[in-house]
Amino acid sequence: MSKDVKPRKRLGQGKVSLKKRILIWALVVAALAAAGWYAYQRTGTTKVEVAVARVRRGDFIDSVRARGEIKSGNSVILSAPQVPDLQIVRLTPSGQRVRKGDVVIEFDSAQQEQNLLQYATNVRTVDSEIVQMQASHKIVSELDAMNLMTAEYNLERAKLEASKAEVISEIEGAKNRINVEVSKGELGQVKVTIGAHEVSQQADLERLQFRKDKTIRDLERAKGYLSRMVVRAPIDGIVHILPNFRSQGSWGSKPPPFKEGDTAWTGAAIAEIPDLSRVHLEMNLDEVDRGRLQLGQKVRVRVDAVPEAEFEAELDWISPIAALQFRGAGSTEKNFPARATLARSDDRLRPGMSATGEIVIEKLTNVLLIPARASFLHEGKPAVWVQRGEQFQIRPIEVGRRNESDIVVLAGLKEGEVVALENPAEAAARAKRKL
Repeated sequence: MSKDVKPRKRLGQGKVSLKKRILIWALVVAALAAAGWYAYQRTGTTKVEVAVARVRRGDFIDSVRARGEIKSGNSVILSAPQVPDLQIVRLTPSGQRVRKGDVVIEFDSAQQEQNLLQYATNVRTVDSEIVQMQASHKIVSELDAMNLMTAEYNLERAKLEASKAEVISEIEGAKNRINVEVSKGELGQVKVTIGAHEVSQQADLERLQFRKDKTIRDLERAKGYLSRMVVRAPIDGIVHILPNFRSQGSWGSKPPPFKEGDTAWTGAAIAEIPDLSRVHLEMNLDEVDRGRLQLGQKVRVRVDAVPEAEFEAELDWISPIAALQFRGAGSTEKNFPARATLARSDDRLRPGMSATGEIVIEKLTNVLLIPARASFLHEGKPAVWVQRGEQFQIRPIEVGRRNESDIVVLAGLKEGEVVALENPAEAAARAKRKL
């Protein structure tokens, strides 16, 4: 066969290629149609979930809530005594219950015991010195008495010799009169010496007595120090160890509580024993709520650590002066400290527990209620989205009192109707954005 002659096409070859192309296009069109239908189903019939709530009938409570802490009505502070160089060797742990008279704090008494022994020895030493000095004074006094007696005897003898002047020569008489004057001088000198000895002895005794008195005072002070080395519980209660403000803690953190081995300064507050027979809630009221409250109102107290219980209390004190609280960045907030005393105590309550106090301002019974989230303003009036089948329609309502969670409905709704808690259109738009 010549190279210039092309081979003939096989019979039926053109028809087969056309069918294949038609089949391919048909498959492509079907796939596109399926994808379009799937997209239509996804975008056109997406079910939108809207948060709803039913209109209910119940009690409406208008109240004021405030956070605070449980405090004891009568806490006893145990402080370090007026004793130098105190070191804690025994300390009852926080949370432990104690009875009146139990040892709560004990300090190292070794130094005070040594001081007591030394002062007692000093007292005995001074007593022995006084006895020794009194014996020495007695010897001197007896010698002075003998000298006085000798001088008086010499004087009397000289007077006797002088009385013989009439029977002896004039010279001897003059001599005897001179001896009398000399004897008088010697007697006077002896008396002066005796007086000086008495003054000196009295001064010596007073000096030793002063030393003795001072030593006795030191001894009594040491006894007093030693008697205060143990601090006992004055009442029944639970021990709460207070922070040691002179302890070296990490920067920005609260100081750690006292512990065994710490050195305490005079008057340092080491432990607290709250009287749990009478407890109260200390809380801070917002400035806007202060004018709505009055003393004597009932307070419902819920303690975070005892969630299953509710305690009754009475509002018995509100500060007349607002307190400023710094919130950071230069912002401040005003509030009024207040106190509510619990009607009864509970063994589960501890000072420092966080709690919430609710003061009931007003209570309405058997009224229609909806969540506060369900109401919005439509053309300047309150309205809600009411569910009708799978659709929602706007309906104006008349509202009464409201609190943080509920609104009283006076007209426009019936019990059992379902209202939306959000705008259904916004919920649908949010659902599409998630696709």
